[in-house]
Amino acid sequence: MNETPEDIARATRTQWQRLALVAICLLVFWGFLRLFSSILMPFVVAAGLAYFLDPAVSRLERLGLRRSAGALLLLVGVIVFLVLFVLLLYPVIVGQVGILVSNLPAYFKTAQADFGHMVADLQRRLGPGLMSQKLRDIASNQAGTVVSFVGTAAKSILGSGFAVVNVLALLIITPIVTFYFLRDWPAIIQHVDSWLPRPYERLIRAQALEVDRILAVWIRGQAICCLVLAVVYAIGLTIVGLDLGLIVGMAAGFLSFIPYVGTVLGTLTAILLSLSQSPGWHGVIMVLLVFGFGQMLNDYGLQPRFLGERVGLPAVWVIFALFAGGAAFGFVGIMLAVPVTATLGVLARFWLRRYLRSSLYLEPPPR
Repeated sequence: MNETPEDIARATRTQWQRLALVAICLLVFWGFLRLFSSILMPFVVAAGLAYFLDPAVSRLERLGLRRSAGALLLLVGVIVFLVLFVLLLYPVIVGQVGILVSNLPAYFKTAQADFGHMVADLQRRLGPGLMSQKLRDIASNQAGTVVSFVGTAAKSILGSGFAVVNVLALLIITPIVTFYFLRDWPAIIQHVDSWLPRPYERLIRAQALEVDRILAVWIRGQAICCLVLAVVYAIGLTIVGLDLGLIVGMAAGFLSFIPYVGTVLGTLTAILLSLSQSPGWHGVIMVLLVFGFGQMLNDYGLQPRFLGERVGLPAVWVIFALFAGGAAFGFVGIMLAVPVTATLGVLARFWLRRYLRSSLYLEPPPR
């Protein structure tokens, strides 16, 4: 059937209206995040937990348990596990935090002196012409600047996004919102699916399933990798005798969802603490062995096993997305960074495939 000019004009108008609607929705979403980012954290955390727990709740529902009862049972189980985990580690963590607070000035003073001695020794080995006395003094006196920066950053964090009221709201509101998300998850998905434009519903649904696959693999794989690395680093640093080995190891492991950032920060922190605790290279070498073993285990064992090439999220893009999300929307932006990056990656690959099959790419220019 031949299309009339009126039909073509109507189809063009409809296409532009759809594009305008998508642009308006994106602008509204951006403005919503900018306006309410300070109070969205419990809801974003709840949505992430609901997404993570929904397969288990759906499995319980298929076994005959009502969805609301399954959601409540699973959520209570997660809360009990977290509470027991915190209670078991609480005495050790409190003890190590007390050691950190009481010994922090001494740590930095010892590290400053040791660094000055190392620079002086390096100057004697390389000759006075390569390192001036002024450069040595500047390098060895940076500990005071670091202490000031750490104190200022801690005050800023405690006074803004991690205030006591926000933490209490997170602990109280998040489980409640998570329960309602879990209970209503199929209805939410069904409603969103019903809003899709009918001519493109199969295409949009296919891309949404691809995003869901990538997110599911990435979240599950990263959770396993971070947990294993936290255990390896914490046990390893404790065995080598580092005073704050448990805290440093767990923090480095949990920060490993940012590629290489957790390992690098953990290594530097552990080296400084080792130098402050016992001057010499023995402790530094042991720390490097612990983190080197953990990174090799992650690169050649955990990542290929639980992530592999199925994810489609390059490390560089993940790092950029996390920092960009944090700069734009704070902690909420960090939590939304990976889903947004996965969605953009799927859309980019889809449009690239379309472009490579289009006349814009295949046909030569007219002469």
